[in-house]
Amino acid sequence: MPTAVSLGLPNMRGRAPLLAGLAIDSFGGGCAGPLLLLYFVRVADIPLGTAGLMLTVATMFSIAAPAAVGMVVDRVGPRNLVIGAQFAQGLAFTGFFFGRSLWLLFLCALVMTTGQRVFWSAIFSLLADIADPGDRDRWFGLGGMMQAAGFGLGALAAGVLLSLGGDAPFLVGMAVNAVTFFIAGVLLLRLRAKHEAQAAQDTGPAPLLRKDKAFLVLIAANTILALCTMMIGVALPVYVTEALPEAPKWIVGVLLAATSVVLATGQTLVVRHTERRRRTKVLVLAGVLWAVWGLLMAGLLHVPAGLVVPGLVLATVVFAGADVLHAATGNALAAAVAPTVGRGKYLSYWQYSFTFASVLVPAFFAQLFERRQELPWVTLSVLALVAAGTIVVLERVLPEVATRRT
Repeated sequence: MPTAVSLGLPNMRGRAPLLAGLAIDSFGGGCAGPLLLLYFVRVADIPLGTAGLMLTVATMFSIAAPAAVGMVVDRVGPRNLVIGAQFAQGLAFTGFFFGRSLWLLFLCALVMTTGQRVFWSAIFSLLADIADPGDRDRWFGLGGMMQAAGFGLGALAAGVLLSLGGDAPFLVGMAVNAVTFFIAGVLLLRLRAKHEAQAAQDTGPAPLLRKDKAFLVLIAANTILALCTMMIGVALPVYVTEALPEAPKWIVGVLLAATSVVLATGQTLVVRHTERRRRTKVLVLAGVLWAVWGLLMAGLLHVPAGLVVPGLVLATVVFAGADVLHAATGNALAAAVAPTVGRGKYLSYWQYSFTFASVLVPAFFAQLFERRQELPWVTLSVLALVAAGTIVVLERVLPEVATRRT
């Protein structure tokens, strides 16, 4: 068996610009993302509360982007939208580098968040377009791996920059991200993606999609799964710091880095070893594992001090298993369920599951944590089981060709 096949890799001939673009883009994001809020406070001299509110408002304005992408992606092609999103984000970070005015920085934040939404609304359609027959799941896995690897390396670079003093580290972070976006955009200009422009067959924001109840329920179920995958980054630092005094604070970085390594190295292997399983079954297993993760995290409040760190490690292993199962399979299922005509529209709306989850997760955790420290984890476990059960029911109505990989 060829090595590439045994590793679960797709045919990459002619697609190197896309892989390089994804990795470079994510490196810049990993480098600048952790520095952005501090940049506003320390370099632009904007109060923390104002900076946080500015980013939140900019994010809220960008929520309409997936719907807008859904109306045009099948006509203009996802490649063109992804390239435009890269250059737009590059301009936004150029503005961050030079700008100090609150309103200029808000405008740049609006361009940045809208570019992010457009990118995520079109990238999976692009991966579907460039994949050979039978390779779509592997391309979703490989694309996710390249992004995770780039982001992890960028986060390490951000850590190095944070150890330095003065304003220079933050300016370097903004500059690096601007450059990486422009490089990624130029690389993608060299990518040849097969896409046939489709004439508009309806008017308004996806009326055919609104009639597809099974797909809308699938989006709802994936919103819960996306909430699970985003929970660790938001909740783990607070939980360890505020609720688990027995655990050393440095373990947060180690556990998050380890999760990134799993995503950066394991997605194609997971696809390779689950290719004969139904996509729906794989997602159900991910939901069950996330339910177990939530219970393990809640249980850490009731174990002896000496078991807290081993318990955190065990819980993170379970989380990583669920995350790597969900990462490629969920997007591949959405692409397979979507009709050939209008697939780009379907996949752009699919991104609303991640959009809604990103908006919900901070309030979800904070509000429940303030009431009782176990509550967010127990509630998440229940929701994960609800999502898994919903997918079990959906399996009966979704086309078998979509739920199966081979």
